[in-house]
Amino acid sequence: MTAALNFERRDAVDTVAVALMVLLTFSWGLNSVAAKITNTGFNPIFATCFRSALGAVLVFGWCRWRRISLFDSDGTLWPGVLAGALFGFEFALIFFGLDFTSVARSVLLVNTMPFWVLVGAHFLLGERMTVTKLAGLVLAFLGVAVVFYDKLSLIGPQALWGDLMSLGAGALWGATTLVIKSSRLVRASAEKILLYQLVVSALVVIPLVPLAGPVLRGVSAAASGALLFQAIYIVAFTYVLWFWLMRRYPAAGLSSFAFLTPVFGVFLGGVLLDEPLSAWLFVALAMIAAGLAIVNRPQRRQEM
Repeated sequence: MTAALNFERRDAVDTVAVALMVLLTFSWGLNSVAAKITNTGFNPIFATCFRSALGAVLVFGWCRWRRISLFDSDGTLWPGVLAGALFGFEFALIFFGLDFTSVARSVLLVNTMPFWVLVGAHFLLGERMTVTKLAGLVLAFLGVAVVFYDKLSLIGPQALWGDLMSLGAGALWGATTLVIKSSRLVRASAEKILLYQLVVSALVVIPLVPLAGPVLRGVSAAASGALLFQAIYIVAFTYVLWFWLMRRYPAAGLSSFAFLTPVFGVFLGGVLLDEPLSAWLFVALAMIAAGLAIVNRPQRRQEM
């Protein structure tokens, strides 16, 4: 008999789920602020390695406690390695990009992930997008164009490099999702998929560490605490909580909260880091959040 928890499946999102999703999206928005603070004390790519390695140890401990099988021969090894490599390069781009751009701009561009998935699934997986979802896609990418058009929220002359890294990270996040959806990983446990991503990502980005300069940048309590916050709370707690919610509640209902992550990220970057927030940035936020809401909204079958 295993120690697996009992999950009572719900047909609709209830008050508990709403509260937990607000907590999660707030946490994920705060994660970008924590990454920016981490960069003041540590090489951002080294931070990616450390975050993944410590997170992997903690998630592995969770799996051992729950007796979740991780080493069965189920054909997921090579897709798992590919997903892990994409995951590692994604976070290397996010963390390194925050050396150049603001949290607000980064979080908006990284959260274009659902739109890359929508396009990729349409062409690669045969999941035809509806006219409504196409409208959400167009609206969101107009929002991305507004981010690049906005000059008032730039924090320096090299900010566009960070913006491009963040947009690339969103595309890699989408590619990771497509690898999972198109391979045997789709039948693996969420914990096993996460461990593939954490273990492989901790290894594949090591050769890139010198690109971001010295490993230590003047370590402080704030930078160290921010790094531990990401590894322990974000990776080992919020991701596991997300898996629990996905098993208990309808995925469509939970995904409708996706727009809150960039909302929280933009506001927290301005409030906690005193980053410039222009009117154009709020226009972009509204367009991207609306696009996310449209794309994640359940639709009747209306294929193009």
